[in-house]
Amino acid sequence: MPFEDSVARGTLDWVPLGSALPLVAAPVAAAAGLVPSAEVAVIDAEFADTAAFCAAYRVAPEASANCVVLEGRRGERVVRAAVLVLAVDRADVNGVIRRQLDVRKLSFMGQPAAEEYTGMRQGGITPIGLPADWRILVDHAVLDAGVVVVGAGVRGAKLLVEARELAALPGAEVLALALPR
Repeated sequence: MPFEDSVARGTLDWVPLGSALPLVAAPVAAAAGLVPSAEVAVIDAEFADTAAFCAAYRVAPEASANCVVLEGRRGERVVRAAVLVLAVDRADVNGVIRRQLDVRKLSFMGQPAAEEYTGMRQGGITPIGLPADWRILVDHAVLDAGVVVVGAGVRGAKLLVEARELAALPGAEVLALALPR
């Protein structure tokens, strides 16, 4: 789906990511080649959280994808993962995601650890540029959305990305991850 989708564009001024790499976190800039159609827009960091962002910039929540980072354990094995679901959905963390990651204990990663491991700011974490050993689980509804807004690794910018490029990231898997609405 082309980026003409106004529900995802909102009122923001989008520019090609490749021409504005200083606007995003370093790991995101380093991985920009994985999302060649991505565009970036500057936002007020006060509006980085999804509900405030969507309201302030008139982006439909159905076109905004949240990325949560999780850490799971089974014995001595530690699994780190990013889960991407639409803003209108809730991820089934204790059900399908825990089973998919094959862990006994699964929890949301705290802010200091999330920022340390990802090199990104909480509230802007994105699956683009995550460490190579991380799993990336993408809800099928994100892929169905066509074009989505995700974090840019910082609170002061957002990315507009074709969901198929997110699904093609190294380590990405597309699954049914959301709880029923």
